[in-house]
Amino acid sequence: MAHKIVIVDDHFIFRNGLKDLLAEIPDVEVIGEAESGEKFLEMLPGIEPDMVFMDIKMPGLNGIETTRKAIELKPDIRILALSMFGENEYVEEMLQAGALGYLLKNIGKEELVKAIDNISQEKGYFSDEILVMVTRKVFNAKQETKEKNILDSFTRRELEVLQLVSQGNSNTDIAEKLKISPRTVGGHRNNMLSKSGLKNTAALVSFALKNNIITS
Repeated sequence: MAHKIVIVDDHFIFRNGLKDLLAEIPDVEVIGEAESGEKFLEMLPGIEPDMVFMDIKMPGLNGIETTRKAIELKPDIRILALSMFGENEYVEEMLQAGALGYLLKNIGKEELVKAIDNISQEKGYFSDEILVMVTRKVFNAKQETKEKNILDSFTRRELEVLQLVSQGNSNTDIAEKLKISPRTVGGHRNNMLSKSGLKNTAALVSFALKNNIITS
């Protein structure tokens, strides 16, 4: 049985190009197209597509809002974002709206076949560029969480020592200013290095400056 597809995109040339590409794929049938989100929602009650290729940035109702409204009308509809945009905000908003995948418009036939196969099985599909971007964001989020946990582990006294270290003070200078022993100052330095996993005081100061916990 052929996969019934609808294309929603405001660019006539792109719609035709995508239709030509889909025509080369067995068991695929384009049953409709719309140049706007409004037009698509008007035609949706009278059609039963297996999946929809949805542009994001369109005049009037954009692809994100169109996706939300389409899923309200037909909860089982499978929508695949197809866009020139790979920014985090678009990916996140389309997924939150209910899209099962996200492709960039430079897609080739081979990747299109994989996407159709995955979406038809509700597995989801993302262009390699999008996967790299999402993976990087997840990594950065984990790194930020890790750094926050490190910062939260520093005591008030350790932060005082770190601020004075960043100003070029020696252990003896810091000891005099804080009225503690140089050995205690060294202990605070070592504790912060141990908590952060950093190798030396210079790296520790750089880390603190980056996270705005001390001033230069």
